[in-house]
Amino acid sequence: MEDASGEELGPGYTVDELAARAGVTVRTVRFYGTRGLLPPPVIGPRRVGRYGAEHLARLALIEELQRQGMTLAAIERYLEQLPADLSAQDLAVHRALVASWAPESAETITRRELERRAGRELTDRDVERLVALGVLEATGDADVFRLDGALLRLGVELLDVPIEHDTILASRTVLLDHARSAAQELARLFQEQVWNPYRESGEDPDHLTAMKSLSAHMQPMVVQALVTAFQRSLSEELRSAFRRP
Repeated sequence: MEDASGEELGPGYTVDELAARAGVTVRTVRFYGTRGLLPPPVIGPRRVGRYGAEHLARLALIEELQRQGMTLAAIERYLEQLPADLSAQDLAVHRALVASWAPESAETITRRELERRAGRELTDRDVERLVALGVLEATGDADVFRLDGALLRLGVELLDVPIEHDTILASRTVLLDHARSAAQELARLFQEQVWNPYRESGEDPDHLTAMKSLSAHMQPMVVQALVTAFQRSLSEELRSAFRRP
């Protein structure tokens, strides 16, 4: 048995060894097993469960999906759509493709630095609205936040727009629901048109390179297409709404 890098592992991992290599706790490994996120181990001599490279690669994929903000329920649905016979190498490639679509990592920032970056003082109400917009994420410290820097400028501009806090929350929920639905359809299309042909090609290196390149180039195109389509649709809906008696 060997891991995704080709390192020889002998008969496999015990649950303690798997947890140590994956950087998680034994309790997490067992919890993922009960949720169906990890296949059961192979039972060896003396009824000791042995885990393989596929388990390690799957844990790495789960970690990547969590890093993107997916809940366990969403990860369960995501993994259910993957073929059951994926090898450790398949999972490693899949994780690399997923990572290429991940947004920039959020940064930790103090309130003073946040105000400096925003170019203005921020009231508690302003901070609440930035959290509602997804620009900020609260931490255990009232003066420290996780910031999505790409959204800060837009978020600050929206602070002066006369929209109620509850309306912002409701709007964000609508947008996230529809964005998730679009992402699921795109993922299905990518799997059918790109991932499956790669697997059927016998893992040809040239096809793998092309697939990674396509994945990296698709993200900006998809984002731009979604933004453009949303802007046009919203304008049409608003015009239609205000024409009604």
